[in-house]
Amino acid sequence: MVQLWFPSAPTGTKEAEYIHPRTAQVLETGWAAPPGSLARIRTGATTGRRAPRLPTLVLLSHGRGSVRALTTSLAVELASHGHLVAALDHTHDSAAVGFPDGRLILGSLPAQPDDWDAQDRLEIETRAADLRFVADRLTERHTLRPRIGVLGHSMGGPAAAEAMRQDRRFLAGLNLDGGLFGTTVPDVGLDRPYLLLSSAPDHESWGRWRAVHHGFGRHLQLNGGGHLTGTDLPAYAEAIGLRAAWPAADWQYAFGTIAPDRGAEITRAYTVAFFGRFLAQRPAPLLRAPSRRFPEIEFRWSRGN
Repeated sequence: MVQLWFPSAPTGTKEAEYIHPRTAQVLETGWAAPPGSLARIRTGATTGRRAPRLPTLVLLSHGRGSVRALTTSLAVELASHGHLVAALDHTHDSAAVGFPDGRLILGSLPAQPDDWDAQDRLEIETRAADLRFVADRLTERHTLRPRIGVLGHSMGGPAAAEAMRQDRRFLAGLNLDGGLFGTTVPDVGLDRPYLLLSSAPDHESWGRWRAVHHGFGRHLQLNGGGHLTGTDLPAYAEAIGLRAAWPAADWQYAFGTIAPDRGAEITRAYTVAFFGRFLAQRPAPLLRAPSRRFPEIEFRWSRGN
């Protein structure tokens, strides 16, 4: 299932829903949130138009067991800067996927597989195939081929890297706090721009990737961030009662200590700068050196200018 976001003049059509109602029910139950909580969230976007042909395309891949809705604010932000954005739900991986024909397909990933390495390879290969398929379908009728980037959160990060390794149409990739599991990229690197924006200081797979990567590369650490800082959830987690429902350690891991609005501002700024530079050839001074505007960002590693 794919949802497209793109720049458009204001219309009189209805507001785009944040999440499929039946998918929302699955998440609310899993999160121990009150029923109807997610229906209150607004996207600020409208629906009803056909997507235009644009020179740039960004594909979004969610985290393991998550849903595409949690990258909505990033999708809207990128669309507002002129990109066509395609947010994927990876069926059977996503917690729940609601389809227009009424089907609801629940996630079926094993919680504790017998062989994590084999499971990671299977999941990343499947996700990379999804990304390639969506790129095929969105470009097959275009005489002008868009410049394509790919963004992934958590497990979506290594999926983005693997899609780039397999398919040279993907010109740039951004990883939001994803260990590079299930892919050979940490051993062979990439020759195109790849940015890692992490909350954790380091991971053994990131060190291996840095040693062999031979394109433009950045590892930026968001100090005070949590694993879910790059998603929408910090913006409304407390309002729907998750702080009371979740163990303190889980809350700390997910959201860190940074204020939700600040974490979102920083994530969006660096995401827009990265794809603006490598897909739209716009200047991106944020990628050159630490910024006084965003002192929370630490440049842990850089390659290329």
